[in-house]
Amino acid sequence: MRIKAATIGAFCAIILAGCGQSVGEQALFGGAAGAVTGAVVGGDPLVGAVVGAGGNVAFCQLYPAECR
Repeated sequence: MRIKAATIGAFCAIILAGCGQSVGEQALFGGAAGAVTGAVVGGDPLVGAVVGAGGNVAFCQLYPAECR
């Protein structure tokens, strides 16, 4: 269940979170969205935060035009 919740959290973090102007903001926004999503789907909010932060930073670094 943790893997499923983490995957859903990462997906939602990328979709819902704004990228931010710096890597720190990207991690913060993605982590917040991941934590909320993890809690909502019944997973671990900490796992959701970690996955969301990493997912948002990775997405924004790979596709900067999509984040501006």
